[in-house]
Parts: sequence; C-alpha cells; structure tokens
Amino acid sequence: MGYLKIELPFWIKKPVLALGAHTKNTLCFVQNNLAHITQIHQNLNDPGDFLRFQKAVKGFLKRSPKIVAYDLHPEYQSTKYIRQLSAKSFDLSAVQHHHAHIASCMAENGLKNQKVIGVAFDGTGLGLDNTLWGAEFLICDYKNFIRIGHLREIPLLGAEKAILEPWRIAALWLYLIYRENLLNLKLNFVKHIAKDKWQILKKMYLSNFNAPLASSMGRLFDAVASIVLLKFKARFEGDLAMELERMAFSSSGQQLISSKVKGYRFKIIRENDTYIIEPLPVFKEIVLNLKAKDPKEEIAYRFHFTVAQMIDKMCLSLRREFKIDKVALSGGVFQNRLLANLSSGLLLKDGFKIFTHKRLPCNDASLSLGQAIIGGVKS
Repeated sequence: MGYLKIELPFWIKKPVLALGAHTKNTLCFVQNNLAHITQIHQNLNDPGDFLRFQKAVKGFLKRSPKIVAYDLHPEYQSTKYIRQLSAKSFDLSAVQHHHAHIASCMAENGLKNQKVIGVAFDGTGLGLDNTLWGAEFLICDYKNFIRIGHLREIPLLGAEKAILEPWRIAALWLYLIYRENLLNLKLNFVKHIAKDKWQILKKMYLSNFNAPLASSMGRLFDAVASIVLLKFKARFEGDLAMELERMAFSSSGQQLISSKVKGYRFKIIRENDTYIIEPLPVFKEIVLNLKAKDPKEEIAYRFHFTVAQMIDKMCLSLRREFKIDKVALSGGVFQNRLLANLSSGLLLKDGFKIFTHKRLPCNDASLSLGQAIIGGVKS
C-alpha cells in the first residue's frame, strides 16, 4: 500500500499511530519527523472499508507505536475499535476533532509550536462539553487549545435525521425569529412545510427530546440552502450546501463578485470568555429578499460573503485580544471554493497570514495527521 509522506517541522519523541475519523478515514503513523498517511477509507460503517481499516491498524501496530491517538467521539468505529482491544502495549490519547483539524493544517505548512487562530468549520465533531461542535474559533498550538468562539448552537431535531432533512434546522431557525407566527409567514418554504410534522418537531424542541445541540457551520449552510432552494431533503451530507455554492458561482453570482456586495447583518456577542456568532439577522434578511423576489443567485452569494465576513470580523477581534496574526483554516466546509476564496481575500486584506491545507484535503481525511502530532507532543 502506498502512503503519503509528510515531513514534520519538528521531531516526535515516541512513535504515534492515529486512527482518524469515522468517515473519510485515514490512519497516520509518525516516527521521528516523518508522517505516513494511508489512503482514505470513505465510511467505516461499510464492511469493506472497515476491513481495510483493521488491516491497516494491525500493520501499523507491528511497528510498536508507544501512543495511539483517536477521536473523542465514542460512536466512531475507529474509537470503538481501539478501545475494545484487550492487550494494549501503548498509551491511548483522545484528541478533540477540531483541534486535530487545525494541528494538521499547521503541520502541513511547516509551523512549529506557535499559537494560531484556528478556524475549523465542518458538519459536526464532538466537543469537550459533550455537545456537537462545527463552527469553531480556537486559539491553539499543537499541545493545547482554547475554544474562544463559535456559531450559536441550535438543536438538531431528530439528531442525525436533521442532516438528510435539513428543512428541520431551517424551520427551527425561523421559529426562533417568528415563533407562533412562523406558519403564517408568506414564504414558499413555509407553505411547503408539513404542518403535522412541524408540530411534532416543535414539541421535540420544547421538550428537548432527541435534539442535541450543535454549533455547526455545515448545518447553517444546509438550513439556508433549504430555504433558498426550496428543498427539504438531501441525498447526502452537504448536498444542498454544494448546490447553494453552485448557484452563487453561477453567471449572475459571478457578476456580483466584481461589484460592491454587502453581506447580511449578524451579531458577535461576548458571553463570559467566549465570542458567539448570532445568525438570526441573516435569516431575517434572507426572508425579506425572498419575499421581494430578489435573484436567488444574489442571495446565495451574499450568504457566502456573510460567512466570510463572520470569519474576518471574529479574527480581527481575536487579533486585538491575543496579538496573533496567523490564521489556519480547516474542516470540510472549506471545500467550498467560493467561501475559501472570499475568506482568504478578506483576511489577507486585513493583514493576516493565512494557512490552508496543501497536500491533504481540508475534510476529515486530514484528521489523523493532527491527532498523531497532538498525541505525540502531549506525551
């Protein structure tokens, strides 16, 4: 099997094996200053992928790693597998998902153990507080991190079912604005909501039943896409968000790029020691745009530009507070080329040094490299 080899900017004292994520899984073995990363196992729920994963783990264990790093999420097959091994000749190291994203990006760019502002945007990853994270601003180095900011959390009604039925999240965002007037809102999206299903979901929300909190940028994209595209189901995670990107990249959207575009309003609120992005004003303005029958390409583009502004404004606040001008961008949401380009453009204009993935994808395929380094540095 061929491995991707990445030379690290420092040496790891003990050999480390990292087991990656649940989907887009890779394994990483680090010895001295060289990381060996496997090909991608798309989904560890797939028997074939899981067998290939097991074979790769067994092969690496023959190299006698002293540390095995893995994701915090207890339901990841990679996590279950290593925890269930009876005979362990190594130490286990649980690594937070988004810290691993940023560490992998830092390592690819040859950064030594210096602090960066890490922007990790994806679907979901388990946080230290046992909620689902996915729109995270971290102040971190390889060893430690502080979760200094995030998107406002929202319950995923029906848990994972909300991923393939993103209208659930969209309806809840609108409910938080319009409350009992939601169903009277003269909006095509609302007209197509199944009223009986919504009543069930509302009860789930009010009773906090099967509704885990998530601060996910991937789910925010899903919600906006569901409203704008008037689509209630997704074929796979991120399906509607990808379509929203294509719409923003269309000919109408491209014309807007060269013009003076205003983003939607949003708030950044300071709660205790954490910055929280409040997107409710975004939804209010999108509803007004749709009612006015503004071009959907324009709405899609403005939303992308708004998320880029969220990143830029948050980083400006963090630079003032922490005197850090290096920003690492990672997580599957940055596969969105338009968002990545807009974000980089704003950050560069404001004098930030930006780091993005060079050899690994920004999605969960990059996690194992970050896990290995964090596990090794902490030992």
